[in-house]
Amino acid sequence: MAKILFFSDVHGVPPAMEKLLFQVEKLQPDHLVLLGDALYHGPRNGVPADYDTLLTAEFLNRHRTQTQAVRGNCDSEVDQMMLEFPMMADYSELWCGKFRFFLTHGHRWNGANLPPLASGTVLVHGHTHIPECRKLDCGITVFNPGSIALPKGGWPPSFGWFDGSSLTVLGLDDGRRLL
Repeated sequence: MAKILFFSDVHGVPPAMEKLLFQVEKLQPDHLVLLGDALYHGPRNGVPADYDTLLTAEFLNRHRTQTQAVRGNCDSEVDQMMLEFPMMADYSELWCGKFRFFLTHGHRWNGANLPPLASGTVLVHGHTHIPECRKLDCGITVFNPGSIALPKGGWPPSFGWFDGSSLTVLGLDDGRRLL
């Protein structure tokens, strides 16, 4: 069964990408899924201390052949010109065995505003910068890996991991299970 590493809300911070690439080397995922907000910091976040879009794009492009991405609310056509993989779709899907992952950023579709999905689907999104993993009464699982660069709600930087059978949120710095 394929392994998937989910990450979101990079916001142009290269040290976060360096840590993520360390986790990629350690875990050896089959797929990388970027859930949006790759390069631009966004008007509500302020400029991060280590903000560097060129270096962040270089880190992201290293794994372009195994990366599947969707557009975040801070992503634009300029971001796409810097990245060597498609990232402008509002949503995408990824099947892994019997698991159907509906991938989106979260500013439009999320646990409070569901797209029309079948029971058993995993709705994977970022946007809030807060990790989440919960099953709704309708049978849809909502999964948010948090943010690798600008976490909120007291959470540390984090990413999501699918080992072929279960979903977890792991800390970016040490890989320990958070959810």
